[in-house]
Amino acid sequence: MLYLAIIALISWILLNLTGLDKVNRGLLPGHYPDYYSTGYTKWEMNEIGTLKNKLHADKMTHFSDDHTTFMDKPLFFSFSHKKHIESPPWMIAAETGLLSADGKQLLLNGQVSIDRAGSSAIRPVQIKTSNLKVKPDTSYAETDAWAELISIPNRTTGVGMKLTFMQPIRLELLSHVKGKYEKK
Repeated sequence: MLYLAIIALISWILLNLTGLDKVNRGLLPGHYPDYYSTGYTKWEMNEIGTLKNKLHADKMTHFSDDHTTFMDKPLFFSFSHKKHIESPPWMIAAETGLLSADGKQLLLNGQVSIDRAGSSAIRPVQIKTSNLKVKPDTSYAETDAWAELISIPNRTTGVGMKLTFMQPIRLELLSHVKGKYEKK
């Protein structure tokens, strides 16, 4: 019994000297905003100094624990600047959004609308979907949700979508694809 009491006393002394008991008692930082802004706008330029992306939100809230940014009514624009190609910007609007700490992933939640206006060389495009994941650096977006592609006079729907919205533009609907196409 004496030996057990001595071992317990030495263990308790070593534990207090190392401070390991205090590590487990520390509180985790809460998920609290450290700053916010109304009428938030962020511009990103490409390597030659022309506008590449623009992100606007009615309200933006930044969180200090994970450095994410929450947005109300985000509006994302992607600009394409190619020689001799007139290309209007892609505009993506959502109900809410969450921008990752490194800015490489934008999660758009709720109803999402993707629009590109037409020009003399291209037809306008409108895509309706929800819960879209956008990678601004690579001009890529995807969703597992239902999506509807409208390029008048054609309409295509499907479940799941992958979209590259820079040249060459590529859109892929993943399953349950149905279309209504007008013949010339």
